[in-house]
Amino acid sequence: MEAVRRWRSDWRYPTTLLCIYGFFSTVKPLEPFLIPYLTGPDKNFTIEQVNQIVPVWTYSYLCVLVPVFLLTDWLRYKPVVVIQCVSLFITTAMILWTKGVPAMQAMEFFYGVVTASDVAYFSYIYSVIDLKMYRKATSYCRSVQLLGYTVGSVLGQLLVSFNLLSYNNILIFTLVLTAIALLVSCLLPMPQQSMFFHRSHTGKTAVTEGTERHADETVIEEDEKGDAGNGHEEKRPKAVGAESCSRVLLQLWRDFLQCYSSRQLLYWSVWWAMATCGYNQTVNYVQVLWEHVQPSQNFSIYNGGVEAASSLLSAATAYGIGFTEVKWELWGELALGAFSGLGAAALFLMTFVGNIWVCYLGYIVFKCLYMLLITIAMYQIAADLSMERYALVFGANNFGALTLQTILTFVVVDSGGLGLSIIPQFTIYASYFSVIAVLFSLRGLFTVWGAQGSNKESNPPENNESGSDEHRF
Repeated sequence: MEAVRRWRSDWRYPTTLLCIYGFFSTVKPLEPFLIPYLTGPDKNFTIEQVNQIVPVWTYSYLCVLVPVFLLTDWLRYKPVVVIQCVSLFITTAMILWTKGVPAMQAMEFFYGVVTASDVAYFSYIYSVIDLKMYRKATSYCRSVQLLGYTVGSVLGQLLVSFNLLSYNNILIFTLVLTAIALLVSCLLPMPQQSMFFHRSHTGKTAVTEGTERHADETVIEEDEKGDAGNGHEEKRPKAVGAESCSRVLLQLWRDFLQCYSSRQLLYWSVWWAMATCGYNQTVNYVQVLWEHVQPSQNFSIYNGGVEAASSLLSAATAYGIGFTEVKWELWGELALGAFSGLGAAALFLMTFVGNIWVCYLGYIVFKCLYMLLITIAMYQIAADLSMERYALVFGANNFGALTLQTILTFVVVDSGGLGLSIIPQFTIYASYFSVIAVLFSLRGLFTVWGAQGSNKESNPPENNESGSDEHRF
């Protein structure tokens, strides 16, 4: 019994549970075949109706992102993780048992809640483990999610290729996996603190439950003394909560302004928002492009294998960048521009070649390039930020990306805007990444030239020989 108690108090216990939850919640065998399922005999939607359904996810995600971000910290993560899993179960059930465009649009709303709640998954672990274990726990949680996506894609590919299960039975199997994830989420320990609303003010990076409870009791006792004889003992705790909320929001605003006062962080964040917008838009509609390039159902059975290959290669690319010795603060913006240009070229090939294998290969290249660059961007932004400020910048960048994506969706896809067909859509997406490539290539060249000019000014001719080695590394 003592061994069990020790294990539950160790950082491995919540990390293991969260990894199990992350795995079962991301195994989605039908996801690579969602558009063929919606347009097939089971649902019988047209491509025009699909274009009415999918944009609701973008609008919902944008609307709930900020409330979910604040509620996640206020409720201390675990309840939002449970809400995420419940929303995922509702989403899958609605895909399986409901029909009609309005019902599918409601399903997309719940999926917006699921994706917005990802912040709880990644933030939960930081509130229950020691600071020195952050990197290892983060690695485990991210890796197991990738494993879940890959297993789901491979499993879906096998089930569809060998006709082992129908699409409807695959969804029932997904509901079982989601139910397991929901059970595990309920077993997660409840954090005693959070990054903003419930953080410790004792000067330490972490506090025990007893210390935090004692601090809360001390505050309440002082409040009660101050209100003695006034008859407001019952109302005082609410006032304390309101003051705490307003103080946290004010501090968040100050941190926001201070973070983005850094010009380098601002440039990396602008790329993050712009590129994530284009990436999400491409991933959302790439299956529609594949259906257009190859209208028959013969090639859609390979969608799962393509998703699995792109996930594994993206992981290998992102992992390998950690072993690359490059001065990203100097060459990073130029890399953003150059690789964004390659991504744009891949999108142009997917759009105009008209060959399904070129489309598949272009998608894999595009996804790998994005994962490579977003890993660099996340590292550069997080390098000089505390965990609290990184969470704030992460949320702000994603909100910016969703705002851009909402505008792009309304103008390009939505029937209230231009309502373009899939080929003009992807022409715009490729052109969008071309603009990103030009902007950041120019900015990168300016940064490199400026750095070289500064080196020449700081190294007089007589010191060139001795100073050259110092500035090379």
